[in-house]
Amino acid sequence: MAKLDLTEDDEKVNIETIFWSAMDMLSDDDKKLPQVSNILPLLKRGIGVHHSGLLPILKEVIEILFQEGLIKCLFATETFSIGLNMPAKTVVFTNVRKFDGDKFRWISSGEYIQMSGRAGRRGIDERGICILMVDDKMEPSTAKMMLKGSADSLNSAFHLSYNMLLNQIRCEEGSPENLLRNSFYQFQADHAIPDLEKQAKVLEEERDSMVIEEEDSLKNYYNLLQQYKSLKKDVRDIVFSPKYCLPFLQPGRFVCIECTRGDDNSPSFSTEDHQVTWGVVIEFEKVKGVYEDDANKKPEDSNYTVNILTRCVVSKDGAGKKTLKIVPLKESGEPLVVSVPISQIIKLSSARLPMPKDLLPLQTRENMLKSTSEFLARNASGLPLDPEANMGIRSSSYQKLVRRIEALESLFDKHEISKSPLIEQKLKVLHMKQELTAKIKSIKRQMRSSTELAFKDELKARKRVLRRLGYATSDDVVELKGKVACEISSAEELTLTELIFNGVLKDVKVEEMVSLLSCFVWQEKLQDASKPREELELLFTQLQDTARRVAKVQLECKVQIDVEGFVNSFRPDIMEAVYAWAKGSKFYEIMEITPVFEGSLIRAIRRLEEVLQQLILAAKSIGETELEAKFEEAVSKIKRDIVFAASLYL
Repeated sequence: MAKLDLTEDDEKVNIETIFWSAMDMLSDDDKKLPQVSNILPLLKRGIGVHHSGLLPILKEVIEILFQEGLIKCLFATETFSIGLNMPAKTVVFTNVRKFDGDKFRWISSGEYIQMSGRAGRRGIDERGICILMVDDKMEPSTAKMMLKGSADSLNSAFHLSYNMLLNQIRCEEGSPENLLRNSFYQFQADHAIPDLEKQAKVLEEERDSMVIEEEDSLKNYYNLLQQYKSLKKDVRDIVFSPKYCLPFLQPGRFVCIECTRGDDNSPSFSTEDHQVTWGVVIEFEKVKGVYEDDANKKPEDSNYTVNILTRCVVSKDGAGKKTLKIVPLKESGEPLVVSVPISQIIKLSSARLPMPKDLLPLQTRENMLKSTSEFLARNASGLPLDPEANMGIRSSSYQKLVRRIEALESLFDKHEISKSPLIEQKLKVLHMKQELTAKIKSIKRQMRSSTELAFKDELKARKRVLRRLGYATSDDVVELKGKVACEISSAEELTLTELIFNGVLKDVKVEEMVSLLSCFVWQEKLQDASKPREELELLFTQLQDTARRVAKVQLECKVQIDVEGFVNSFRPDIMEAVYAWAKGSKFYEIMEITPVFEGSLIRAIRRLEEVLQQLILAAKSIGETELEAKFEEAVSKIKRDIVFAASLYL
């Protein structure tokens, strides 16, 4: 027992020696950082953590200790499993679901293979142990796919950038077209053609096997039905716009709503509505959208949902998540209040039901639905409100749509094929045939685009942008602006170049310039980030205006871009922290003014230094010595202390 204690003591001494040997390169202030002081007691107990928010030097210490076998239990993100020399005896998955930036999903087979592959040390363990902690209900097929599925397919992530395009144009033997033609993306596109041809042939055979009597006449009737449904939808959109329907969504009003569709999504070809049910309005509420604070947004453009008491069936999916399905009143289910969008409402009744004070008791809700059923038994139509007489809709567009619908309805009566007893089945077959034709066209379009040069249209559009903004001539000669953009590969080159030529970077102090450039390298989203000071906010507004102008030019030149999304990609979250760092503040001081993780901030400042080095070369290429000196001064102000501490591996 004494020998075991001695071994543990020796390990603690070794851990402490390695740790402080690494930390010796830091200043006394940096050694007092919370991460540095709090992690050593954990390491001495054989426990480590490894994630992107840690200080880079701490991550490297933990990696070294893990390789030496001095860390017995390591909590790490999946990135750690990529390490080539990071063997473990046992790998434990604390969860089999992960957030991918958009939603929670099961981990893929490739991710499982990569992470579980860490288990088992070569030459030491006969076998590796992998433990999956499954908290959610998992279908056998999902587990089989995860554990025995194939590795993730390798797909090209090639994309065009203005920097790449300008450098190709500038190079004497460069050719953007040749670069695209020899890319892995083009190879994959060409490789997919035989499979696409096979798919098209199978679909054509399936389509040709569908023989329909009087197909031409049926097509005319089918097109009339499609027009009718489209017109009915347009009328419904007017009637149920918030401007007209909100005054009539009082508590207790009977409403007809569309049932939630199940697995049977087969289209309906009657002039009647889809399967519907009835319910009682409880209240309506406004849904705040992403750009709800936009001053140009009209009140009637806002979205609303209506809380309705109706019959529902509660079910669970494979992950144990509950889902509600609205069903007709006569079916079995629970009387529940559900939130539905206005778009799901079909009709508003002129009748209202007295509202009870408390809707919590099950019997109260059941009685309300019983009263609804009794009302419908007496009034099968539900006594709907008349849009013109009751709701006061006098819109000319509404009246025009109503006249067109009436004209179509008279055509239905004259159509002989509508009287056929098998008309519904024939229309469904024709609909399937039309869908197959659309799929075949889509595949053939894809085949044509694959045989052509990948990104051909995008290449033309981006060249158009460069000409419009003055980066290159129509003869593909790189202009002065283009020479600057050629040097910038670590930030958005067009916006940054525009800021340089607008004189924004020349007219501000070095610290303010560095703070502004941080918006180009910061990608994470912070919920509670504080606003920068007034002078920095003014600079950020100039950046946004420039970015919006650049984005609008791209949109006009047919480059697919979301203007507001592009503008919002520049974030001011770390402007204050970077400004303080450039002013000479200690690292522990700037960590007190920002909620960002230490590792994330260091990574951003290192990327910022990389951008500044590229800007030095850009300024030199156009002979801007004053600007070049300013960028060099900025590098000297931020390149210091723990942020640029040397790697332990060098």
